[in-house]
Amino acid sequence: MQKSEGNEKDIAIETLGGSIARLTEQGELQTTAIPALSLFRRTEPTEPVTGMYQPSICLIGQGAKRVQLGDDTYIYDPQHYLITSVHLPTVVQITEASPEKPYLGLRLTFDLHEIAQLMADSQLPPPRTQQSGRGMAIGETTLPLVNAFVRLIDLLDAEEDIPILAPVIQREIIYRLLVGDQGARLRQIAAAGSQSRQIAEAIDWLKGNYTQPLRIDELSTQVNMSISTFHHHFRALTAMSPLQYQKTLRLNEARRLMLMERLDAASAGFQVGYESPSQFSREYSRLFGAPPLRDITNLRQITPLENP
Repeated sequence: MQKSEGNEKDIAIETLGGSIARLTEQGELQTTAIPALSLFRRTEPTEPVTGMYQPSICLIGQGAKRVQLGDDTYIYDPQHYLITSVHLPTVVQITEASPEKPYLGLRLTFDLHEIAQLMADSQLPPPRTQQSGRGMAIGETTLPLVNAFVRLIDLLDAEEDIPILAPVIQREIIYRLLVGDQGARLRQIAAAGSQSRQIAEAIDWLKGNYTQPLRIDELSTQVNMSISTFHHHFRALTAMSPLQYQKTLRLNEARRLMLMERLDAASAGFQVGYESPSQFSREYSRLFGAPPLRDITNLRQITPLENP
């Protein structure tokens, strides 16, 4: 029985990969008519790329990828998914891809409020522990989960059905995750009053106010935590301190401003909260491996990569 189900899952994964391949024939990144769903193709391995992962689930139809969060490494493939429960700065590298067997992947973002509502509607039990774990994890794909994604992608061929059916299938996917092997992680983030939820609220504040000076005492009070507890659980969830997190947000936004809006380094640094151009350049080089001008020049010379 288990062998048969394994064969069925392999067939479903092959179907998923085939659908992604067909829909990404015209480019490496495909935003879709389903706003939360993105598809990706890559015909060769990539160098490590920094970027922010949103709360989401990522599946692979073919190939493999490595994601670095702090000192932690997550490697996933068609048999495993990557789940992210809060916005996290990472270093990403596609490790298996070729013209004959391209990397084929997808990302579905989700809203923590929708997860909390589904938990309430389904009367799912709260997480057993209130301790914060990492906001990122690898889980094993299941046949029902893969089949749900196949049906979601199939809707792209019948766009008139998307407004009615896509939310239903997305809700099913979230349910499959909540009752799966990484479900406790999502429940911790979504459950009101949990320490993980408090840290998620602090992360939301940082995302909206990263240009402002960071006052840990005020932020910890805002989320009803002592400073020491706040530091401990923030690092447990994100693998970095609040100050490191804010710095990464600033530098990623500065990179976007230089790349997409063609700001010069000094202007981009000032706009994201840096007062010293030399400090900005130094910290930028430490994160991205090259000074701002050289890094942006290199980025403009390469094909756009899948970037969280």
